[in-house]
Amino acid sequence: MDIRKLQRAIVDGLEDVKAQHIAVFNTEHLSSMFERVIIASGTSNRQTKALAASVRDAVKSRGMQVMSTEGEDNGEWIIVDCGAAVAHIMQPAIREYYHLEEIWGGKAVKMKIADAKTKLVKASEPDPAPEPAAKKAAAKKAAVRAPVKKAAPAKAPARKAVPAKKSAARKTPAKRSA
Repeated sequence: MDIRKLQRAIVDGLEDVKAQHIAVFNTEHLSSMFERVIIASGTSNRQTKALAASVRDAVKSRGMQVMSTEGEDNGEWIIVDCGAAVAHIMQPAIREYYHLEEIWGGKAVKMKIADAKTKLVKASEPDPAPEPAAKKAAAKKAAVRAPVKKAAPAKAPARKAVPAKKSAARKTPAKRSA
């Protein structure tokens, strides 16, 4: 089994449900039980449970095995054991308290982790060719020059027409003849 494909499957499963602060550590030199520790945060019990389910589904869909899952009953810290890699899915307060990065964080594995600017390529997909720099610059300029639609000014509510006062018709005095 290729450890890179396994760690990619786990990270993809975490990213599908918007895990935060994903970190991957090489633990071959620290433990013979597993080669990778992957740590991620979820914002609530519901999200950590969804993250664990997504990791299990991603790993199984790629033909790899999930040994066990622990901690799903309360959802504060869930461990998904995939044999050669172990995923720790924690809420931020628990992660800060136990700070597993100090224990396992000797050698971080460099991986492309999704952010707002980049799109990850899954291990099962070919890597797309990067865009030429000139094409990127032209796209950026076009975005800057694009006209911005201004909102139409709000019209003041129409005033109700008030009928004009009718003035009494003045009679011109008739000329008196003498």
